[in-house]
Amino acid sequence: MALRKVLLEGDSSLRKKSREVTDFDQRTQELIDDMFDTMRAEDGIGLAAPQVGVLKRIFVMDAVEDNEATAFINPVLLDEKGEQTGAEGCLSLPGLYGIVSRPEEIRVRAQDITGKEFERTYSGLEARCVCHEIDHLYGILYRDRATGGLHKLDAEEDEDGSREDSGKKEPAAKRVDANA
Repeated sequence: MALRKVLLEGDSSLRKKSREVTDFDQRTQELIDDMFDTMRAEDGIGLAAPQVGVLKRIFVMDAVEDNEATAFINPVLLDEKGEQTGAEGCLSLPGLYGIVSRPEEIRVRAQDITGKEFERTYSGLEARCVCHEIDHLYGILYRDRATGGLHKLDAEEDEDGSREDSGKKEPAAKRVDANA
């Protein structure tokens, strides 16, 4: 497994629509493994394939509620309920956040690495993350949905009292794709 370079806003790949995955092979598994490693190394909770320069309909997420790591291949939103508005950040736009409205609860269908379909329901932060990552698959950045523009993250105090302003240590609510 290897770390992949996370593309930054301005790279044209981030604005392109991803292609459906039809080959559930070793190369796809390696991409997913690399995406999980990259996401975790960047302190993210979600990462879409276009963010690492691969225009395939894949994203990975570490769910906060049940602590479950999941790969979503060819995801489709089936249902949306309610609304939540909160801060989001993105690994492709480090050091920034914006206020975005998303569904409070979603139901998503996707395929796993074997091609088998599954459905899951998420709410709160996980619902926000799934929507954020699916947007990446269509070339949409959270900047496009943010009201009031984007803002710089302020330096924050760590538990030990030190301060960090790298854009990597930000509140969970600001880290949707923990920088998706």
